[in-house]
Amino acid sequence: MVIRRHELSDAEWDLIRPLLPRPALGRPRLDDRMVLNGIVWKFRTGVPWRDVPKQYGPWATLHTRFRRWRRTARSTGYCEPCRRRRTLQATSTDGVGRLHDHPWPPARGRGPKRGRHSPALGRSRGGLTSKIHLACDAIGRPLAFVLTGGNTNDCTQFTAVMDAIKVPRLGPGRPRLRPDHVIADKGYSSKAIRTWLRRRGIAHTIPERADQVRNRARKGSLGGRPPVFDKEVYKHRNVVERCFNRLKQWRGIATRYDKTAESYKAAITLASILMWA
Repeated sequence: MVIRRHELSDAEWDLIRPLLPRPALGRPRLDDRMVLNGIVWKFRTGVPWRDVPKQYGPWATLHTRFRRWRRTARSTGYCEPCRRRRTLQATSTDGVGRLHDHPWPPARGRGPKRGRHSPALGRSRGGLTSKIHLACDAIGRPLAFVLTGGNTNDCTQFTAVMDAIKVPRLGPGRPRLRPDHVIADKGYSSKAIRTWLRRRGIAHTIPERADQVRNRARKGSLGGRPPVFDKEVYKHRNVVERCFNRLKQWRGIATRYDKTAESYKAAITLASILMWA
């Protein structure tokens, strides 16, 4: 079998095939692997659905199958591919590697309809943007992420990202929810986050901001001890930046073209799963 550029390899297909829903009874449909190759090609290149090559099937079929799988993925675990891995190593969590995207704005005079999900858009210097808050393992494989507007502060989504980490075990038992170690940048240096980590017994390496150092020095002995910070351990924080760089290789993720947050999340989830292959 000849594998073209941006198509799934045999290892990637073996990883993602168990996650796809089984086809229901009815007329024969297009092969799932061919359709998934078209979906991957679309997000890797960032082209509109109508411009996907016909060798992957009708574009309407690809879009319908993508939306159907997107709805099914809500009830499945994000870290299912982790079942084949042995251990959960130290985790780096960061939101600095944000992706500023420019999807089409809604029509004028029309507000969000009731019951709809948040579009995950926020007004920042670049206009309407989105931000990905992501946690990865020690070798740069995504574990969990949260999508918000681009004007959302990083530290406000720390607990949401950490609570989304669920790594199934190879044998019996509940999924792992706590990493061995958390490495984050100064954006997460707050008393609330450090207290949250200490109560759960999670070791962490987070540098202090300059204003926090000055405030503690101004208080003198009442300022307390500075938090423990290991420079050698902090050097490994670049792993999460490399994880973002791999996600940015998908042009449909580096620039958001999807109108709904659900479709954009599904694209990020697909790219993240393939990074485990």
